Amino acid sequence: MNGPLEDRTTETLGLLFDMHWPSRQFETARGIRRSPFHDRLKAAGAFMTEAAGWERPGFFGAPGCAPSVSYSYGRPSWFDATGAECRNTARNVTLFDHSCFIKFLCEGPDAVTVLNRVCANNIDVAVGRVVYTQWLNEMGGIVADVTVTRLSETAFMVVTIALSQRRDMAWLRRHIPEGARLSVQDVTSGLPMLALMGPKARALLSRVSPADLSDAAFPFGTSQEIDLGYARVRASRLTYVGELGWEIYMPTEFAAHVFEVLADAGRDLGLGMGGFFAINSLRMEKGYRHWGHDIGEEDTPLQAGLGFAVAFDKPGGFIGREALLRQRAAGVQDRRMVQLSLEVDGIPPHLYHNEPILRDGVIVGSVTTGAFGHRIGKSLGMGYVSCPGGVTADWLGAGTWEVEIAWRRYPVRVQFGPWYDPKGEPLR
Repeated sequence: MNGPLEDRTTETLGLLFDMHWPSRQFETARGIRRSPFHDRLKAAGAFMTEAAGWERPGFFGAPGCAPSVSYSYGRPSWFDATGAECRNTARNVTLFDHSCFIKFLCEGPDAVTVLNRVCANNIDVAVGRVVYTQWLNEMGGIVADVTVTRLSETAFMVVTIALSQRRDMAWLRRHIPEGARLSVQDVTSGLPMLALMGPKARALLSRVSPADLSDAAFPFGTSQEIDLGYARVRASRLTYVGELGWEIYMPTEFAAHVFEVLADAGRDLGLGMGGFFAINSLRMEKGYRHWGHDIGEEDTPLQAGLGFAVAFDKPGGFIGREALLRQRAAGVQDRRMVQLSLEVDGIPPHLYHNEPILRDGVIVGSVTTGAFGHRIGKSLGMGYVSCPGGVTADWLGAGTWEVEIAWRRYPVRVQFGPWYDPKGEPLR
């Protein structure tokens, strides 16, 4: 029997001479890693996509039917379905399967010291706080983009993306000093996760949990263990889509029960299922970065607009601090990430990756990722632009901006902040 790598290699070699369609899904080595919700999601009409071996919904068609897809450099066949999922997330409430997100449990008397050295942000916070942070190399480049939840005085949960599972674990273990009292375990398989997102998320969760979910008792950026149905789960008030919501972590044996309880309680609230194509659209409107596309080892938090997640003055410092201090001391950055919005009449073309960004007819950068923003009705992208004198708001505002797509140039608006809800009011 062939191994998955052998089967996948045969397919990828053949695809070198085929059309490289955006979002094209592999056909070999599929069905390897499935969340506990897989069969229920398929029954609800999920078209499954794959990442790091994980099967996860791309979008949802009609319940009980296997959606067919046709790829395109324009509007793909799932455009309308994804749009409906995005709009439902903004108006009602949507359930996303995030089980493929990787979870590391870090425990021991030295956990806070070791993690605070690895993390650019300060994770020595009160129990129940969730910290967004990056892990940096000595040059200040971003090697990981994670959240760290403080579970107790000596225990933390690190959450990262599926594609970084082995890489991030190796980085963390490599930076644990010899003799440090710290154990690190990958608990992903035993801790599936659902994300409940939308303005009606609190109303739905209140129906199935006695916990106080008010802003005062459960503010944004905090995590608690709560009862949900007959299960005990960890709920973290976070979002990757820019709406009010909670990430819900549960032991695997309670996963089906939690899913069914939420699905039953949300029927009259407009609860819908959402896939990762919708997530990409929603996070693009909010300007949320994705490691491996928008940020990586050659990008620093200051260039990526993530300086708010750097605690320069915390005790003990952090890996990459000296490089960031030198960069900060230089003043305005000559390379920075910006948000793009295509300003064209009719159906706009799509941005995907590496399209040139031009200011006054001169290429000054390129797109890192793109998607159509269904909440605001615009084709969006983000990318880095450079200017020897510094990338400032005045410099952005003084130029005429275009992006080149398939040898044609289109006008774009450019800014630092997100296009949707720049103040972050609904999620808070």
